[in-house]
This record gives sequence, structure tokens and C-alpha cells, in this order.
Amino acid sequence: MFLKTVVEIAGVTLGVLLTALGLDIFLIPSKIAAGGVSGIATVLHYILHVPVGMTMLLLNIPLFIMGIYRLGLKFGFRSLYGTISLSLLVDGLAPYMPVPTRDPLLASIFGGVLVGLGLGLVFKYRGTTGGTDLAAAVIRTYTGANVGQLLFMVDAFVVLAAGFSFKSWELAMYALITIFITAWLIDVVQQGFSYAKAFYIISSQPEKMTAAVLQEINRGATVLRGRGAYSGTDRDVLLVVVNRSEVTRLKDLIYEIDSKAFVILTDAHEVLGEGFKPLAVQTSGVRRRSQG
Repeated sequence: MFLKTVVEIAGVTLGVLLTALGLDIFLIPSKIAAGGVSGIATVLHYILHVPVGMTMLLLNIPLFIMGIYRLGLKFGFRSLYGTISLSLLVDGLAPYMPVPTRDPLLASIFGGVLVGLGLGLVFKYRGTTGGTDLAAAVIRTYTGANVGQLLFMVDAFVVLAAGFSFKSWELAMYALITIFITAWLIDVVQQGFSYAKAFYIISSQPEKMTAAVLQEINRGATVLRGRGAYSGTDRDVLLVVVNRSEVTRLKDLIYEIDSKAFVILTDAHEVLGEGFKPLAVQTSGVRRRSQG
């Protein structure tokens, strides 16, 4: 238990460091306010000449107070640690960080990559950095609105405010690029790349199909019980997970056995268990999308 806690704190720390680097090296120098508390702090930094990290911390304090009041003491040490350490690192590292590019497109891309990787690690190891995801959760207790929609509205408001403040809609559009890259990489870090495919196979010859998968593809299969909504007929649904290299082989096999089979093919971002990743090495996380 102690070792697991140490690993999680180390993961949160690395994630916070990458996030701070993305902000200091790319996003803040290029005036890219890509949503979240960090975006608000970036706008205030250029308007009022206040430190970004300290502004982030000051903005997060009332959010944490409201969160505790409305949601209880459920955010824990990692959230407090992530929020404070990110604020301190952003201000502490800023004087020493190079600015390798003034091209806003490059800054939005590489800043989004660093921040996305960083926040992905933070969330993977069960931390948070406070921010607009906490604000949205608090607002939901008053309005009952969907958290995802609230996050989108808050981020959109920050991007629009930055566009007005900097008098540049191009910077607002670059911020949107950063938001999309960040959100995508957060998912990649937590779920992994789509390296496997899941087949749902509905066939009139389920026994023959199952035997072929076991013998020809050398993969396991799970038989799910289903019923046709229109016909009311009980049917077996075969679930098979394969690597990308095996997709074509399985498609050909299905066609050979039952050319009229109904097949659903979907991405499997992370597969744990026999034949894939061992379950023991994974650490559960929470999914977020907003920055700091």
C-alpha cells in the first residue's frame, strides 16, 4: 500500500512538471489561453501583470472551499498536492525556461502535447489540478446540468475572453487546437492507443464460428446471450478481441463460415488479461479534460 502511494505521488509529480513546462515554454509566452484556470490566469497575467502560478492558486482556493462545502471532503491529498505544486512550478520554472518558438501554431501544438501528457499522468495516478472540472462539479450541484457540457461552456468562455482581451481571434483559434490535442492525449495516456479490436459476431453458426476462432486465430472467445428485438429469437453473440494484425484474418474466417453474419467491429483502447496486458501493472485513474 505504501509503495503504491509513493508511485502514485511520483506519477502526479511528473505529470504536474510536464504540465508546467508546457505552460511556461509554449502556451503562456504565446498568449494561448487554452481554457481552464490556467487560461484565465494567462489572460490576467498579460492584463494585470500578475504571476500565472499564483493567480492559478488564488483562483483555485475558492473552488476548493466551494467543493468541500457542496461535495464534501472527497478530493483528498492528491488534488491539493497537484493544485499547489502546479502553481508553484509554473512560477518557479518560468524565469529559467527557454522560449524555442514564437510561432503560435507550433506553440499550440507542442504546448498541447506537453500539457496533455502531463494532465494524463496526473489523472492516471488519481490526482487532479483543481481547475474548471471542480468548478463544473460545484455548479452541477446547483443546476443539475451535465458536467461535460459545463466544462465545454467554461472553456469556451475562457477562449472567447482571451480573444477579446488579446484582440486576436487567431489566438483563440490556436487555443482551440491546444484544447483538442490536450483532451486527446489525456485519453491516450489513460486508455492507451487503440492497439486491439473487439468483434461482436452474430451468426447462424455460433458453434462452428467459436471453434474456428479458437483453432485458426488462437484467440479466446466469450459467448453472450442475446435476443432479436424484432424476431424475439434467442441468439448467441460471440465476443472476440484480437490484435490489429489479426483483424483481416478474422474477417476472412467469418466470411468463409457465414457470409451473412452480422459483425460489429470496434476499437479496444486497453485490453487487460491473458494474451494482452497483465492486469496487475495498471493503476486506475479518473478522466478529466480541463487544464489546471
